[in-house]
Amino acid sequence: MDLTEALSGITTPLVTPFEDDSSQIDDDALADLIDHLLENGIDGVFPCGTTGEFASLSPEERKRVHELTVEHVDGEVPVLAGAAATTVDEAVEYADHAAEIGADAAVVTEPYFHGPNAPAGNQRFFEAVADRSPIPVLLYNIPPCTGGSIALETITTLAEHENVLGIKDSSGDLEYLLSIIRETPEEFVVLQGYDNLLVPALRMGADGGLNALSNVVPAQYADLYESDDEERGAAIQDAISPLFAACASYGFGPATKTALEYRGVIPSDAVRPPLVEVPDEGRAAIGEAVDGLLESGN
Repeated sequence: MDLTEALSGITTPLVTPFEDDSSQIDDDALADLIDHLLENGIDGVFPCGTTGEFASLSPEERKRVHELTVEHVDGEVPVLAGAAATTVDEAVEYADHAAEIGADAAVVTEPYFHGPNAPAGNQRFFEAVADRSPIPVLLYNIPPCTGGSIALETITTLAEHENVLGIKDSSGDLEYLLSIIRETPEEFVVLQGYDNLLVPALRMGADGGLNALSNVVPAQYADLYESDDEERGAAIQDAISPLFAACASYGFGPATKTALEYRGVIPSDAVRPPLVEVPDEGRAAIGEAVDGLLESGN
């Protein structure tokens, strides 16, 4: 599979559905979610990312979610396995397991908790993981969770590494993303992870999106990517904004799960501490936002 070509589209960072008390992963709901995405034109899936609450899963659970995803996708689209960790060995362990079960790439963030890390330290970390990973590595820039953005010089250096596939940028900084596009080779995959900036990013040369809300309305995201009609794309992007605002208020995992429950895709919006479910006053707004998005695709 040519990953550069395969990821030129919309990839979904999967939520991790739980039973009502959140103590167990709901295997059937995860399968239903994947079917919902594949039937509506999604080009790839990313289990155990931020939206997938990886930080609230045990290592065994993370591996189990990867296994379930690869098994159910059955080669139809690429699977990018979440390998975020604070040590090189742990990130490589997730990458090794992902390779063993047939995932296509490993997604790696900067080491978190330390705070803003020196660019040289981040580069050494990513290089060490990429050197040892048996599958390609996708960088994941998410500064609110790691203490800072990956330095542009670090990205341009890593873009020359034969085992670094590209980057998901969730910074919300469009100029930063455009600088990555300008200063990396054409084959380096650049994915916009900030839903509200997807259309401008695509128009300026991003290869695709890796967007939480594509869980909820995959057909609209696929339409947004494929459409040559700028007005239609802009209308869908505008309709994304209210739901994106709900995610900003309540968190991407909780808000996305509430929206999926509203659509009947998963039976429960349960999340694990420290996350909390969307309060009652937010549910109506999320429902209205989902309805608006569905109408935008008609």
